[in-house]
Amino acid sequence: MNRTLRRAAWSVLAILLAGYAAIHLMVWRHALARLADPPPRPADAALVLGNRAYKDGRPNPCMTGRVDAGVALAKAGAVRQLVFSGGVDREDGRIEAEVMARHARSVGYAGSALLEGGSQSTRENLALSRAVLQAAGIHSVVVVTEPYHLWRAERLAHAGGFDRQFDVQFAAAPSSCWQTWGMAFKGALREPFAIVNNAVNGYLH
Repeated sequence: MNRTLRRAAWSVLAILLAGYAAIHLMVWRHALARLADPPPRPADAALVLGNRAYKDGRPNPCMTGRVDAGVALAKAGAVRQLVFSGGVDREDGRIEAEVMARHARSVGYAGSALLEGGSQSTRENLALSRAVLQAAGIHSVVVVTEPYHLWRAERLAHAGGFDRQFDVQFAAAPSSCWQTWGMAFKGALREPFAIVNNAVNGYLH
């Protein structure tokens, strides 16, 4: 490779890294803002977005953290019921929504729990949960997920019309996926690529 090509390659790499860093910073700042700004209004339900069910043979703390945040909203009287959205986990065959519902019961949640068990992505979490929410007469929803996942979830909700069909608020789950450096780094590292992928496929606009 001659010097001109090498320079061009380094320039492209620098542009890509700068773009990644900009997205990463945007996601991180939004996450911090959401953590400091809980949902201000009560809602009919909390919609807890799915995540990998198990990690190293134990319930995935990213998933249980989201559920715990939803349960906390219910116990505080901020929502009347919980809706769990997540389909078949390709790694172990479990249905994420069912695993989430079992975890909610194990930590003392005794209220209504609705399940959407067909989705395989954040976009599908929102799209496939619509029928479940409508059938239950739900009009207002708090969408619950990790802080660094919220920027994309909010844009997907808007682009897909979810926030025009329901009164939507968002809640950041202060789970170990956010609090533990290694897991937070992994999630925040992956999220910019997911944002780019969703944008390229036209899901964010």
